Amino acid sequence: MKLYIDIGNSNIAIGKGNGVIEETYRYRTDYKSSDEYYALLKHLFTDVDDAAIASVVPQVNDAFKTFMLRYFDIQPLFVSPGIKTGVKVKTDYPQEVGADLVAAAAGAMAHYGKEAIIVDLGTATTFTYVKNNEIKGVSITIGLDASKQALVDSTSQLMQFEFSRPKSVLGTNTIDALNAGFLYGHAYQVIGMVDAIKASYGGDPNVIVTGGASRYLSGFLPRTYKHDELIVLKGLATIYERNRP
Repeated sequence: MKLYIDIGNSNIAIGKGNGVIEETYRYRTDYKSSDEYYALLKHLFTDVDDAAIASVVPQVNDAFKTFMLRYFDIQPLFVSPGIKTGVKVKTDYPQEVGADLVAAAAGAMAHYGKEAIIVDLGTATTFTYVKNNEIKGVSITIGLDASKQALVDSTSQLMQFEFSRPKSVLGTNTIDALNAGFLYGHAYQVIGMVDAIKASYGGDPNVIVTGGASRYLSGFLPRTYKHDELIVLKGLATIYERNRP
């Protein structure tokens, strides 16, 4: 069995399986020591002999490397320059493109064809256009949770609230107004960006929506969009097979 690990700024998503994702787990990203991560995750390593990791949090990488090697004799495969991903990065500075975006692109090409727009709703909301195994470009904006926190922290009369489906596009109380603004606003931002990418590049790409905040926008986006919260983990499985078959 293998572990496929996506270390993001807010959450760590883990898939377990052999080439396919059979079990999934989710943890909050914290700056723990290697021993603390061992204590938290050791139950996942039953029958596990290797791991692949896509990380955008360098501060956590050493802790994962250390506890896996020390306790399980596993040297994890990190998505980084020099490994075979099957994805070409056609940007000005390819090394700046996050490992999660590369893994998501690999997953999209393996499962959804040769052309896709990947919308990742995480701490940041990213739009990645992939065609013929090449990342053509990326757009980045603030994510849904981060924008909510920024607004609450910056205003004296708004309170913390949980996202819930608003009754209409306009609210008649503060909570409904906040939910309407954030959820409808973010959904239409996604739709507008997807349409703009299609208009700029042509073609008819699949639109794949993923990320922890994607559950909030369920029902707000076109039904033609494909929701796949495991696309990064699927990409990690694909990348792993290219490097350690």
